[in-house]
Amino acid sequence: MTTPPNEPSGANLAEEYAAALDWWKEAGVDSDFADDATDWLEAPADGTEPVGPAPTKPKAKVTQAPPPPPKKIGGEKESWPNELEAFIQWWIESDTIDDGGAFPVVPARGTSNPEIMILVMEPEEKDRESLLSGAQGRLLNGMLRASGLTEDHLFIGSILRRHTPMPDWSALHAAGLSDLTAHYVKLVNPNRILAFGRNIPPLLGNDTAQGTANLHDFNHEGRSIPVLGAGSLAELLRSAPRRQRFWQRWLEWTGS
Repeated sequence: MTTPPNEPSGANLAEEYAAALDWWKEAGVDSDFADDATDWLEAPADGTEPVGPAPTKPKAKVTQAPPPPPKKIGGEKESWPNELEAFIQWWIESDTIDDGGAFPVVPARGTSNPEIMILVMEPEEKDRESLLSGAQGRLLNGMLRASGLTEDHLFIGSILRRHTPMPDWSALHAAGLSDLTAHYVKLVNPNRILAFGRNIPPLLGNDTAQGTANLHDFNHEGRSIPVLGAGSLAELLRSAPRRQRFWQRWLEWTGS
């Protein structure tokens, strides 16, 4: 008996069936599926608790370590010199004051116990050997000559020891610059302080919201020193009305 011409032989049918199974396995389908839904939470007939998926454990909360405290400017207070001459030399040479920079350290000038201690925020950009050797210094010198003051009556210093473009004053304050400034003023021991710069009042214990015009005294270790605060010398250079307002306040402050 022969096989009908249009009907595949048993061998061919088995090969086709095997090939089809191989194709489905390679496609990732190698299990039997039903169209009916299954209630996996239904209690078994024997009364035992249904077995569901294992509960997942909550992920442990990752806590970040707090940032390290800012490095103290000048190191520990106990190491600061207590004589003005030694302090100025340390202030020039110490590697704990700042992290260096493109501009050189410019020393202060003057003697202890002056009539007025003049504080600026930083040296001028072109200062090298002498503080305030440029246009800001010429403005200050003209004002001092008009007031009849000479450098014998003055101590002129800067809060930052080198010209520093766009310093982070908040970070400097948090790192202890106010303590170092207070120690500096204590060693100079002036009768009065003239502060040029809006970032100086917070270092002297005054609220910046009050403005420099309301800066009256620096109180430290039982002593109160009168203070006149003003905008920076650079601001005064740019504005004649500001110079005029400052000069009026200066005359009132000095009683001239």
